[in-house]
Amino acid sequence: MSSKEREVREDIVRLSRSLYQRGFSVGSAGNISAAVDDGILITPTNSCLGFLDPERISKISHDGRHQSGDRASKEVFLHKAFYETRPGTGAVVHLHSTFATALSCLVDIDPDDCVPALTPYVVMRVGKVKLLDYVRPGDEKAGDLIRALGGKHAAVLLANHGPVVTGKDISSAVYAAEELEETAKLLVMLRGLPRRLLSDDNVAELRSVFGERYLRQRRVGSSRGE
Repeated sequence: MSSKEREVREDIVRLSRSLYQRGFSVGSAGNISAAVDDGILITPTNSCLGFLDPERISKISHDGRHQSGDRASKEVFLHKAFYETRPGTGAVVHLHSTFATALSCLVDIDPDDCVPALTPYVVMRVGKVKLLDYVRPGDEKAGDLIRALGGKHAAVLLANHGPVVTGKDISSAVYAAEELEETAKLLVMLRGLPRRLLSDDNVAELRSVFGERYLRQRRVGSSRGE
Protein backbone atom coordinates (compact mmCIF):
# COMPACT_ATOMS: atom_id res chain seq x y z
CA MET A 1 0.00 0.00 0.00
CA SER A 2 1.40 3.38 -0.99
CA SER A 3 1.84 6.18 1.53
CA LYS A 4 -0.69 8.22 -0.46
CA GLU A 5 -3.34 5.50 -0.22
CA ARG A 6 -2.71 5.12 3.49
CA GLU A 7 -3.19 8.87 3.90
CA VAL A 8 -6.49 8.78 1.97
CA ARG A 9 -7.72 5.90 4.12
CA GLU A 10 -6.96 7.89 7.26
CA ASP A 11 -8.73 10.93 5.79
CA ILE A 12 -11.85 8.85 5.11
CA VAL A 13 -11.86 7.59 8.71
CA ARG A 14 -11.25 11.04 10.21
CA LEU A 15 -13.85 12.89 8.14
CA SER A 16 -16.43 10.10 8.41
CA ARG A 17 -16.10 10.15 12.19
CA SER A 18 -16.60 13.91 12.19
CA LEU A 19 -19.78 13.59 10.11
CA TYR A 20 -21.11 10.88 12.42
CA GLN A 21 -20.33 12.74 15.62
CA ARG A 22 -22.15 15.85 14.36
CA GLY A 23 -25.26 13.94 13.29
CA PHE A 24 -24.82 14.01 9.53
CA SER A 25 -25.02 10.21 9.59
CA VAL A 26 -26.66 7.74 11.98
CA GLY A 27 -26.33 4.01 12.45
CA SER A 28 -24.90 2.38 9.35
CA ALA A 29 -26.36 4.99 6.99
CA GLY A 30 -24.25 6.67 4.34
CA ASN A 31 -21.14 5.77 2.38
CA ILE A 32 -18.01 7.61 1.28
CA SER A 33 -15.45 6.90 -1.41
CA ALA A 34 -12.21 8.39 -2.71
CA ALA A 35 -10.22 7.66 -5.84
CA VAL A 36 -6.60 6.53 -5.71
CA ASP A 37 -4.23 5.84 -8.58
CA ASP A 38 -5.12 2.16 -8.97
CA GLY A 39 -8.72 2.05 -7.82
CA ILE A 40 -11.42 3.42 -5.54
CA LEU A 41 -11.57 3.22 -1.75
CA ILE A 42 -15.11 2.99 -0.33
CA THR A 43 -16.64 2.41 3.08
CA PRO A 44 -17.81 -1.20 3.57
CA THR A 45 -21.42 -2.31 3.47
CA ASN A 46 -23.29 -2.00 6.80
CA SER A 47 -20.41 -0.10 8.37
CA CYS A 48 -20.89 2.89 10.68
CA LEU A 49 -19.16 6.09 9.56
CA GLY A 50 -18.26 6.79 13.18
CA PHE A 51 -16.24 3.61 13.72
CA LEU A 52 -14.30 2.80 10.56
CA ASP A 53 -11.05 0.83 10.46
CA PRO A 54 -8.72 2.19 7.76
CA GLU A 55 -7.38 -1.30 7.01
CA ARG A 56 -10.88 -2.69 6.41
CA ILE A 57 -12.05 0.02 3.99
CA SER A 58 -12.93 -1.69 0.74
CA LYS A 59 -10.80 -1.18 -2.36
CA ILE A 60 -12.21 -1.85 -5.81
CA SER A 61 -10.71 -1.48 -9.27
CA HIS A 62 -11.96 1.28 -11.53
CA ASP A 63 -14.19 -1.27 -13.28
CA GLY A 64 -15.72 -2.41 -9.97
CA ARG A 65 -13.77 -5.59 -9.07
CA HIS A 66 -13.12 -6.12 -5.36
CA GLN A 67 -9.40 -5.91 -4.55
CA SER A 68 -9.06 -5.78 -0.76
CA GLY A 69 -10.77 -4.95 2.51
CA ASP A 70 -14.35 -5.72 3.48
CA ARG A 71 -17.17 -5.98 0.96
CA ALA A 72 -17.94 -2.59 -0.59
CA SER A 73 -21.09 -0.61 0.15
CA LYS A 74 -24.13 -1.96 -1.66
CA GLU A 75 -24.49 1.51 -3.20
CA VAL A 76 -21.06 1.50 -4.83
CA PHE A 77 -22.76 2.06 -8.21
CA LEU A 78 -23.72 5.60 -7.14
CA HIS A 79 -20.04 6.37 -6.71
CA LYS A 80 -18.86 4.61 -9.87
CA ALA A 81 -21.41 6.51 -11.96
CA PHE A 82 -19.92 9.84 -10.89
CA TYR A 83 -16.31 8.71 -11.40
CA GLU A 84 -17.20 7.45 -14.87
CA THR A 85 -19.10 10.52 -16.07
CA ARG A 86 -17.70 13.54 -14.23
CA PRO A 87 -13.99 14.16 -14.95
CA GLY A 88 -12.08 15.46 -11.96
CA THR A 89 -14.16 13.61 -9.38
CA GLY A 90 -11.83 12.54 -6.60
CA ALA A 91 -14.38 11.64 -3.93
CA VAL A 92 -18.10 10.96 -3.46
CA VAL A 93 -20.14 11.40 -0.26
CA HIS A 94 -23.61 9.87 0.14
CA LEU A 95 -25.43 10.76 3.36
CA HIS A 96 -28.92 10.43 4.81
CA SER A 97 -28.53 13.81 6.53
CA THR A 98 -31.79 15.05 8.01
CA PHE A 99 -32.62 18.25 6.18
CA ALA A 100 -31.32 17.26 2.73
CA THR A 101 -33.35 14.07 3.03
CA ALA A 102 -36.38 16.08 4.15
CA LEU A 103 -35.96 18.27 1.08
CA SER A 104 -35.86 15.15 -1.11
CA CYS A 105 -39.30 14.15 0.25
CA LEU A 106 -41.10 17.41 -0.65
CA VAL A 107 -43.42 17.37 -3.65
CA ASP A 108 -43.17 21.05 -4.57
CA ILE A 109 -39.44 21.44 -5.24
CA ASP A 110 -38.02 22.00 -8.73
CA PRO A 111 -36.49 18.66 -9.78
CA ASP A 112 -34.01 20.43 -12.06
CA ASP A 113 -32.87 22.89 -9.37
CA CYS A 114 -34.03 21.59 -6.02
CA VAL A 115 -31.61 23.67 -3.93
CA PRO A 116 -32.16 27.30 -4.97
CA ALA A 117 -29.38 29.89 -4.67
CA LEU A 118 -30.06 30.95 -1.10
CA THR A 119 -26.43 31.67 -0.16
CA PRO A 120 -23.24 32.25 -2.16
CA TYR A 121 -21.62 29.19 -0.63
CA VAL A 122 -24.12 26.67 -1.95
CA VAL A 123 -23.50 28.11 -5.43
CA MET A 124 -19.70 28.02 -4.98
CA ARG A 125 -19.35 24.62 -3.31
CA VAL A 126 -22.34 22.60 -4.53
CA GLY A 127 -23.82 24.09 -7.70
CA LYS A 128 -27.18 23.22 -9.21
CA VAL A 129 -28.67 20.10 -7.61
CA LYS A 130 -30.82 17.66 -9.58
CA LEU A 131 -33.56 15.58 -7.93
CA LEU A 132 -33.49 11.98 -9.16
CA ASP A 133 -36.54 9.71 -9.21
CA TYR A 134 -36.97 7.30 -6.32
CA VAL A 135 -35.51 3.82 -6.65
CA ARG A 136 -35.01 1.22 -3.96
CA PRO A 137 -31.73 1.52 -1.99
CA GLY A 138 -29.21 -0.84 -3.54
CA ASP A 139 -30.93 -0.74 -6.95
CA GLU A 140 -28.33 -0.13 -9.68
CA LYS A 141 -30.90 1.92 -11.62
CA ALA A 142 -29.83 4.88 -9.47
CA GLY A 143 -26.40 4.66 -11.07
CA ASP A 144 -28.03 4.74 -14.49
CA LEU A 145 -29.91 7.91 -13.51
CA ILE A 146 -26.62 9.56 -12.54
CA ARG A 147 -24.92 8.46 -15.76
CA ALA A 148 -27.81 9.94 -17.74
CA LEU A 149 -26.85 13.37 -16.38
CA GLY A 150 -23.63 13.23 -18.37
CA GLY A 151 -21.51 14.74 -15.60
CA LYS A 152 -23.44 18.02 -15.56
CA HIS A 153 -24.11 17.98 -11.82
CA ALA A 154 -21.65 17.72 -8.92
CA ALA A 155 -24.48 16.83 -6.53
CA VAL A 156 -27.89 15.17 -6.66
CA LEU A 157 -30.73 14.42 -4.28
CA LEU A 158 -32.12 10.89 -4.40
CA ALA A 159 -35.88 11.23 -3.90
CA ASN A 160 -36.96 10.12 -0.40
CA HIS A 161 -33.41 8.96 0.25
CA GLY A 162 -30.73 11.65 0.56
CA PRO A 163 -27.86 13.54 -1.09
CA VAL A 164 -24.92 12.33 -3.15
CA VAL A 165 -22.17 14.95 -3.46
CA THR A 166 -18.82 14.94 -5.28
CA GLY A 167 -15.58 16.86 -4.94
CA LYS A 168 -12.06 16.99 -6.33
CA ASP A 169 -10.85 15.29 -3.14
CA ILE A 170 -12.29 13.85 0.05
CA SER A 171 -12.17 17.12 2.00
CA SER A 172 -13.93 19.19 -0.65
CA ALA A 173 -16.62 16.51 -1.12
CA VAL A 174 -17.33 16.42 2.63
CA TYR A 175 -17.40 20.22 2.86
CA ALA A 176 -19.81 20.38 -0.07
CA ALA A 177 -22.06 17.75 1.54
CA GLU A 178 -22.08 19.79 4.75
CA GLU A 179 -22.90 22.96 2.81
CA LEU A 180 -25.77 21.20 1.05
CA GLU A 181 -27.17 19.97 4.38
CA GLU A 182 -26.97 23.41 5.99
CA THR A 183 -28.63 25.04 2.98
CA ALA A 184 -31.39 22.42 3.05
CA LYS A 185 -31.88 23.24 6.73
CA LEU A 186 -32.30 26.92 5.89
CA LEU A 187 -34.75 26.11 3.10
CA VAL A 188 -36.89 23.97 5.40
CA MET A 189 -36.79 26.63 8.14
CA LEU A 190 -37.83 29.34 5.69
CA ARG A 191 -40.73 27.44 4.11
CA GLY A 192 -43.82 29.64 4.06
CA LEU A 193 -41.80 32.82 4.61
CA PRO A 194 -40.86 35.38 1.93
CA ARG A 195 -37.36 34.47 0.75
CA ARG A 196 -34.70 36.58 -0.90
CA LEU A 197 -32.66 34.42 -3.29
CA LEU A 198 -29.51 35.47 -5.08
CA SER A 199 -30.24 37.04 -8.44
CA ASP A 200 -29.16 35.53 -11.76
CA ASP A 201 -26.47 38.22 -11.93
CA ASN A 202 -25.25 37.28 -8.43
CA VAL A 203 -25.00 33.62 -9.43
CA ALA A 204 -23.27 34.46 -12.71
CA GLU A 205 -20.68 36.53 -10.84
CA LEU A 206 -19.98 33.69 -8.40
CA ARG A 207 -19.56 31.20 -11.21
CA SER A 208 -17.29 33.59 -13.08
CA VAL A 209 -15.06 34.26 -10.09
CA PHE A 210 -15.06 30.88 -8.34
CA GLY A 211 -16.16 28.50 -11.09
CA GLU A 212 -13.04 29.06 -13.18
CA ARG A 213 -10.87 28.53 -10.11
CA TYR A 214 -12.62 25.21 -9.49
CA LEU A 215 -12.13 24.17 -13.10
CA ARG A 216 -8.41 24.95 -12.90
CA GLN A 217 -8.14 22.87 -9.74
CA ARG A 218 -9.88 19.94 -11.45
CA ARG A 219 -7.20 19.88 -14.16
CA VAL A 220 -4.48 19.29 -11.56
CA GLY A 221 -4.01 15.71 -10.44
CA SER A 222 -3.38 12.26 -11.80
CA SER A 223 -3.66 11.21 -15.43
CA ARG A 224 -7.33 10.43 -14.75
CA GLY A 225 -7.85 14.08 -13.77
CA GLU A 226 -8.56 13.33 -10.12
